[in-house]
Amino acid sequence: MDNDWCPSASLDTLKRRAQLLADVRLFFAQKAVLEVDTPILSIAAPTAPYLDSFQTDFIPLGLGQKQTYYLQTSPEFTMKRLLAAGSGSIYQIAKVFRNGEQGRVHSPEFTMLEWYRLELSLDELMGEVSKLLTSIAGFPDAERLSYHDAFKKYLNVDVFDCSRDDLSSLAFTHIASLATGFQLDRDGWLELLMSEVIEPCLASRNKPVFIYDFPASQAQLAKVKLDAHGHRVAARFELYAGGVELANGYDELLDADELLYRFELDNQYRRQIAKREMPIDKKLLAAMQSGLPQCTGVALGLDRLLMLLLDAPAISVTQSLSL
Repeated sequence: MDNDWCPSASLDTLKRRAQLLADVRLFFAQKAVLEVDTPILSIAAPTAPYLDSFQTDFIPLGLGQKQTYYLQTSPEFTMKRLLAAGSGSIYQIAKVFRNGEQGRVHSPEFTMLEWYRLELSLDELMGEVSKLLTSIAGFPDAERLSYHDAFKKYLNVDVFDCSRDDLSSLAFTHIASLATGFQLDRDGWLELLMSEVIEPCLASRNKPVFIYDFPASQAQLAKVKLDAHGHRVAARFELYAGGVELANGYDELLDADELLYRFELDNQYRRQIAKREMPIDKKLLAAMQSGLPQCTGVALGLDRLLMLLLDAPAISVTQSLSL
């Protein structure tokens, strides 16, 4: 008999998952951070070239005029509209969807914990992320390492003073599986070296590690600032644990005009690589123009966290039912 209908997670895993969600809610309740629930569907979608959204058509009964909607890749845009409306610090446990993602630590549908803090600097937010993981998962305090220092330590290269060809040469030296003639832009090589060379090294540190002060070209929706050496860097961090990227945090960009400029650049690049342009979220831009408060924010993958807690081989084992 075909057993494809059976749960992909054991009963013990489902219980541990339920406890994890309860612990998350208790952590934020004790800090008076409000839980919110925002729509999964939107008429806009992220423009980031590395993200591919699921889309569906809504056809009102009797009208026949369809409207394209997108499943959220993150609740970020809608949560920022709440922040602009005066919600104060908020969090959400959300189902999110990313087309094309499949593998040991990827799934087209997964559960994300995302929260925004009006009271905390980016440095303080890193501290809160570390405390959350200690509280709900028993992790040791996280270490901190700048992006520059990580590349210097593990690849002996200065990311602010090296060429695209330098990075390409490093990749072919350290990643044996690369095909001859493989090409990427500068940020592509940086991201490949981070995921294929540096991330596995971070796993050997046996505690979570924050990587912060990414190159300004990787700011995404974060502010850009000058670091201690005068380099333009993105005010953001990523958290790695067990060799897995677990969280991504920003000192959130507040300038609507700058965000629109970045969205348009993204769509320009999407055209160049033969990807579909994505509709820009005008409601988000309007909310920012009305006054998005100073805030920091972070998204954390709960399925990946549970995978680490259970020492599971893949996040599919942590999810109730396979697709």
